[in-house]
Amino acid sequence: MKKIEAVIKPFKLEDVKDALAEIGITGMTVSEVKGYGRQKGHSELYRGAEYVVDFLPKIKMEMVVDDAMVDSVVNTVVEAARTGKIGDGKIFVSDINKIVRIRTGETDMEAI
Repeated sequence: MKKIEAVIKPFKLEDVKDALAEIGITGMTVSEVKGYGRQKGHSELYRGAEYVVDFLPKIKMEMVVDDAMVDSVVNTVVEAARTGKIGDGKIFVSDINKIVRIRTGETDMEAI
């Protein structure tokens, strides 16, 4: 099992969610986060004063999938989230050793 974390632009959330639903991914956790990478924020003008916005709003999507689905999920997120501009985001894939569904006690793949 693998955990896939995708950090994407907020306006791409619905596109990515719909594309993942088409390949059978229905469960995920979504968080509003802030961060920066190569984009390094930007300057804005407010009431005549310029200020720097260091952390940009992003969406973090987390899902756990079977090993066989990893490439399909990653490719789907890349295709749906890509704008071709800086700040499109990143995808992180990591190993999951154990999952337990609290309500039923089911473990691993049965708990997804």
